Amino acid sequence: MEESFQPINPIAFSLGPIQVHWYGVIIGLGIALALWVAMREGEKRGLDKDLFADLMLWAIPISILSARIYYVIFQWDYYVQHPSEILAIWNGGIAIHGALIGAVVTAYIFTKKRGVSFWKVADIAAPSIILGQGIGRWGNFINQEAHGREVTRAFLENLMLPDFIVNQMYINGAYYHPTFLYESVWNILGFALLIGLRRVNLGRGEIFLSYVIWYSIGRYFVEGMRTDSLMLTDFLRMAQVISIGLIILAITLWVYRRVKGYSTIRYLDDEQSKNKKKTTK
Repeated sequence: MEESFQPINPIAFSLGPIQVHWYGVIIGLGIALALWVAMREGEKRGLDKDLFADLMLWAIPISILSARIYYVIFQWDYYVQHPSEILAIWNGGIAIHGALIGAVVTAYIFTKKRGVSFWKVADIAAPSIILGQGIGRWGNFINQEAHGREVTRAFLENLMLPDFIVNQMYINGAYYHPTFLYESVWNILGFALLIGLRRVNLGRGEIFLSYVIWYSIGRYFVEGMRTDSLMLTDFLRMAQVISIGLIILAITLWVYRRVKGYSTIRYLDDEQSKNKKKTTK
């Protein structure tokens, strides 16, 4: 018997003729919370309190643009037939790897111009990035996208999921894996892990590289369950190929920076320097 659930309205509210979608609201919330976390930690690490706000003014629009370009490139057969939809990001269709590429390039150029260490900024920002990703996945939930293969309602109920998630996973007459949720939970766990690694006092750059490795492992496995993957070939999922490449690159950089002595500066060195100054006053 066919179920009769009403999906969540993707429009949060309207301002006259302007419709504000939950997708944008949730991504905006994720960005705001991520920025707040980064600004607080940056100030502790001796950075200008406005540095991350200034960086985000550049990184956000560039990341959104690069995420959309990345997605459109790999869906070009569709968008060449529907060019009016190329800019319709409120309907979904942005690739996180594209956003990360844009954000990293922007951050690298920005830090060079500001005269601060890219790796220091990246370490501070890493927990914020994965937190924002974890929150942002709920935008996919509202849009009923980024889901996995077909499952039964009993399968979802056995996961002890609340009804509002189970019902929202009922799409066009079938239930699907809530892969958005799997990735969101993985990212929130990653946020907790990276916050914990701050106290381990890793070498500079290693918290960010830990983020790259953690996120890429989770994305590789979740991507294998999805039905909307961007494909490199008929058999290779682009996100899985990039995830493997990023894991290899992160480990290589970790070892290289250790061998070359680039990681002798530790994450908490700024804090320790402050404490020494206090005790000598």
